[in-house]
Parts: sequence; C-alpha cells; structure tokens
Amino acid sequence: MITLGARVKHPTFGEGIVCGEEGTNWKVFFRESDQTISKAFEGFELLDYGFSQEEAGVDMEYIEDALRNVLTEMEFIQHPVDLGEKWVGGNLTMTPGKAGLQSKEVPIEAFFHKIVMMRDRMRVLEQNINSHKVLSDEDKVNLQQYITRCYGSMTTFNVLFDNKEDYFVGEKKS
Repeated sequence: MITLGARVKHPTFGEGIVCGEEGTNWKVFFRESDQTISKAFEGFELLDYGFSQEEAGVDMEYIEDALRNVLTEMEFIQHPVDLGEKWVGGNLTMTPGKAGLQSKEVPIEAFFHKIVMMRDRMRVLEQNINSHKVLSDEDKVNLQQYITRCYGSMTTFNVLFDNKEDYFVGEKKS
C-alpha cells in the first residue's frame, strides 16, 4: 500500500518519493520533476514503505527527516554500477573444505548486486552518522573510523567492478 514517504518506481519517471497528498492524487518527487499522479494508478512498484497519517501526525520535522533520509539514499543510486565485463554470465563457486559436502554456485551478477547494495547502505549509514543530532563530534569520528575499516575489508571485491571510481577504499597508509 502506498503512503506518504513511500519510495516508488514509476514506469516512465523512474524512482520517486511520495511527498504529498492532494485529494485523489499523490504528489511524487522524481529526480527530473515533481508529478501529481492519481492514487488509482496501478503502475507503481513499491520499493519502500512510507508511513500512515497517524504515524506522521503533524510533526513536520519527522516528515522532513524521513524525506531527507530517502533522498540521501537515492543520492547514492544516481549512476548504475557496472560489473566488470569479464565476469558477466559467470558463477561464483564455493567449495566446502569438508569432504562429502556439496559445492554451491551463485551467479556473479547476484553476488555483485549484494555487494553494491551493502556499499550503498554503508554510505547511507555514513550520512546518517554525519547528520546525527545527538552524537558528539568525537563519537562521529569513532564511528566513521569503523566504516572506513569496513570499506578496507571490502577492497577484495574491487576486482568485480568495471570502473575504479566505484571501488571500495579503506584507510590510506602514510
């Protein structure tokens, strides 16, 4: 069910956020434009749930924070992240070290998609830490260091990416 704050995908306009309600229509913010779309429109794909009017109440700060979080999340989905050409159509094979157990094969595209999703969510976490109202600057720096170390642990997967600007980058050695 589509509600205020929901992330949706429209067949023509792409991904958007339901940011308002006008009678029988939704006001939806898309990257390229704002649109008014009938609530009866059945072509939306629901990507993430919003919240009910009861949950939202009249607290505009809550609504603005929710919208800011969704917009921040969408910011990191601006360009497609390409899998290195040599991996397209390939499989990741995991072979157990214990005899008699079956190997598992996973399409590399599926594995790559999970890696990219994890990277995007870590970026959103980073943004949420930076904009947190209660954390001290020292707490923010400490949490940022953990995230940087996580990125460093993920550099093994850079071999999958087609473009170097999409790579994981950890701490720089001086």
